[in-house]
Amino acid sequence: MPGPPAAPETRLPRDTEPGSPRRKVGLFDATMLVMGGIVGAGIFINPYVVARELPQPGWILGAWALGGAIALLGAFVYAELAARMPEAGGQYAYLREAYHPGVAFLYGWVLLLVIQTGGMAAVAVTFATYFLKLTDLPLSAAAVAALALAALAVVNCLGVRAGSAVQSALMVLKIVAILGLVAGGAWFVFGGGTVEEGAAAAASSGDAAGPTGVGLLFAVGAAMVPVLFAYGGWQTTNFVAEEVREPRRNLPRALIFGVSGVVLLYLAVNWVCVAVLGPVGLAATTTPASAVMERALGTAGGRWIAVGIAVSTLGFLSQSILTAPRVYYAMGRDGLFFRAVGRLDRRHGAPVAAILLQAAMAIVIAMSGRYDQILSYVVSMDFLFFGLTATCLLVFRHRERVGGVVAEVGARVPGHPWTTLLFAVACWLVVGATFARYPVNSLLGLGILLAGVPVYLAWRRAGSVG
Repeated sequence: MPGPPAAPETRLPRDTEPGSPRRKVGLFDATMLVMGGIVGAGIFINPYVVARELPQPGWILGAWALGGAIALLGAFVYAELAARMPEAGGQYAYLREAYHPGVAFLYGWVLLLVIQTGGMAAVAVTFATYFLKLTDLPLSAAAVAALALAALAVVNCLGVRAGSAVQSALMVLKIVAILGLVAGGAWFVFGGGTVEEGAAAAASSGDAAGPTGVGLLFAVGAAMVPVLFAYGGWQTTNFVAEEVREPRRNLPRALIFGVSGVVLLYLAVNWVCVAVLGPVGLAATTTPASAVMERALGTAGGRWIAVGIAVSTLGFLSQSILTAPRVYYAMGRDGLFFRAVGRLDRRHGAPVAAILLQAAMAIVIAMSGRYDQILSYVVSMDFLFFGLTATCLLVFRHRERVGGVVAEVGARVPGHPWTTLLFAVACWLVVGATFARYPVNSLLGLGILLAGVPVYLAWRRAGSVG
């Protein structure tokens, strides 16, 4: 029986191993990866969901501020984990070293079958829907989604430098789109609208009767689910740790800079949504970003924000295709998945088989039309592993105390262990709320997770296959 794995602080990046990943990602690109993993279509849509639960301006903005604080706390946790173990796979590597390879396998299993591919399929169809509205091409949304996924997979097969360059460019365009939304809304609020429009906005800005007492507590909990989901995704940058230059310094900085930047953008978007539409008007529309821009700039504004949403979703897909395959690559390298998935292309240094596998599965889901059902599993499984990964830091710190050796880690979580526990508990509260609201789909997601247990045991008995 093998002994326990080496403590993470003694594991070195595999820079010098033959066929090891190439360190091509600098601080700017890593920061764009963090932001790109968070900002998809959610911020253009989710504000109305929060307004329906908390129909008062202060509570709406407070929920987004609280979600940002939790996300930033999580960024600190993952920053220390990244500084301790700058390895490919991120969460997979932390779970493997803290607990057991089987736990890490289950994370990779559910990432491939549920979290990543289902989410990518849904976002790809969202991109296709907006793209077709803008172009009027005689194609189906599923076909455009498949073409987008295939094209981005090809780009990322050319290496991390090509993939990160495309991702950074798309993220910059996302930021421009969000700032355009904020500017358009602010222009309307501070005098750009007509007298009639201003009166209509004022009429809709009165506070609806909000919940109180225990009802308020449940409303806040319900509102935090879409908020935290919109803030999720920053952790995926840790997947490419072995391809980041000076990862022990740049990864923590990228996480903190990137999450902080997104928090500011999200608060600004929600402020203009509340200011332009009012809490009642915000709760009444399912397309708040379009409603703000149409009120501020008319039809041209609605078309402009549609372009921004299309770019944002495409950027999210680019980030997903770049980062997540590094988990399957790490699994293959550890002998817990197909050997071919654990190999790098000799010319470009990219995990081509892993990239193509993920893209193919996402395309199948997008073409099948089952992505909506799979997407409903994502939240519970994603946040289950968010919290569990945070507890890896508790394990690593405990090993330090027992061993009497404190690792030299530049990034340390302020207020640990209480802040780390707070983040883990917040994640698991989201899981509980998701199970309470969507019990059938959440249980199906849990069933897919548990189905990985016999698969892992069979894989270990048979050994890795080619």
